[in-house]
Amino acid sequence: MKVAVGSKNKAKLGAVEAIVKQYFPEATIENMEVPSDVSIQPFSNEETRQGAINRARHTMMLTNADMTFGLEGGVDEIEGTMYCCNWGAAVLKDGTVIASSGAQFALPEEIAQELRMGKELGPVMDVYTNSENIRHHQGAVGIFSNNLIDRQEMFEHIVKLLVGQILFKMNKEQKDQM
Repeated sequence: MKVAVGSKNKAKLGAVEAIVKQYFPEATIENMEVPSDVSIQPFSNEETRQGAINRARHTMMLTNADMTFGLEGGVDEIEGTMYCCNWGAAVLKDGTVIASSGAQFALPEEIAQELRMGKELGPVMDVYTNSENIRHHQGAVGIFSNNLIDRQEMFEHIVKLLVGQILFKMNKEQKDQM
């Protein structure tokens, strides 16, 4: 089974590898950078979801894998509070698209203000933490959860939801053929 991930981000790739290998140990996994076709900083659940779907679709077109994954982080503002949101999508060889969301958590107002001015969360977090490439490691979720969960774990939850839906679909198709 060939699986492909539409990202070079270490946390996203690590999440897909951890979960896919658990349920499909024979899978080979490759990754590539593909566009999300949404804003660099998605600003709603809808835009973040679409970015994940677009990444999975682009990856399928480029690889013709058995299944592809797109993972996207964004923000969504609800009643004046900005939340970090995360979405994932899987595209199957037959064209099926499955999407799921994951953890959402409030961002401090000082971070939200930077994002409202048009900045992207990753670089803002690098400045905030005086680190580099935080998005490839613990991410904002790691910082604001006091490292109780990191970005890879957060995306693993989404990938697990996607793989679970794929397995459900596969099981249903087998039962329908009997």
